[in-house]
Amino acid sequence: MSETSWLDQDAWNLALFLVVIAVAVLGAIAAARGGRRFYLRPLPAVEAIGEIIGRATEMGRPVFYIAGTRDLDDVQTLASLAILDQVGTMTARKQCRLIMPTDRSLVLAAAREVLRDAYAAAGRPDGYSDDLVTYVSDDQFGFAARVDGMIAREKPGACLLLGSFFAESLLIAESGNQAGAVQVAGTAMSHQLPFLVAACDHVLIGEEFFAASAYLTGDPTLCGSLRGQDFLKYLVMALITVGALCGIIVAVTDWAPAAVLFQALLRLLETR
Repeated sequence: MSETSWLDQDAWNLALFLVVIAVAVLGAIAAARGGRRFYLRPLPAVEAIGEIIGRATEMGRPVFYIAGTRDLDDVQTLASLAILDQVGTMTARKQCRLIMPTDRSLVLAAAREVLRDAYAAAGRPDGYSDDLVTYVSDDQFGFAARVDGMIAREKPGACLLLGSFFAESLLIAESGNQAGAVQVAGTAMSHQLPFLVAACDHVLIGEEFFAASAYLTGDPTLCGSLRGQDFLKYLVMALITVGALCGIIVAVTDWAPAAVLFQALLRLLETR
């Protein structure tokens, strides 16, 4: 009769990295909550958000916000909603009209709650309306066609495309470009980045998109999480560098200690 093992002995290195990253992230969060301030590299695209909302307000034109085309189970959608909270606060304070079309019912409900809280925090709860967020269609190109039409009619002063995008990205971004809107985009979908870079004024690339919410809010939990993740990246980079140097030394001199260290690093960084 076969026995089931709860532990995979061959995955000990993954368990080790899990423990290290947990300690690093939790430690950095604790330090941030204790008052330590971590340096966050300035992101021009994030700094431009406030400027383009102010520009749209001066022009008397609305701001379009699109949180991608995925549901709440997508981490990019969650990151976009975190940014939406700050955008909602800005538009509430400047009394600028915000328009947010969505293609998922759960995103619709979540975005309404986020904006309701944002307008209340800005001291303008009366400025909130459920009409700020509308459901369009869960069909990919049906959604894109409807949003294109809305942009063409409303002539927004700013478009924020922040989330998970696919083939519809260029259709929407080009419509905003033709309407004369200043556009900020952000996504972790590498195959859509070239299109967004071509059609938008500012782009958050990859991890910059996830860091934007921490940059905007300064929340200790978010900032601490970023610092903990950076620590793990530095650690892996250092291990790879040491491993590469040991490999070169072994190939050239066949020095035994370098060979032992090289094999140990290979086992540590091995994945299955």
